[in-house]
Amino acid sequence: MKQYKLPVIMHQPSEATENKYLVEIPVLKGCRAWGDTPDEAMDNLHSVAGEFIRSIKAHGEHPPKAVEETAYELAGH
Repeated sequence: MKQYKLPVIMHQPSEATENKYLVEIPVLKGCRAWGDTPDEAMDNLHSVAGEFIRSIKAHGEHPPKAVEETAYELAGH
């Protein structure tokens, strides 16, 4: 199973983020998630990113090169 180590940007709560933490993956345009805490936002993003990549592949496309360059396999999987 492929895993990805993607760079993220976390934004502090503000009116623009409805006072929630916003975290996004710049190399996956539109892939972002919110949470009440940094950990919650990251957990939510992890789920969203997985679905985002699965959706790209389900539509017969390949993830962006910047994403594939970060891929690695977990030992024993």
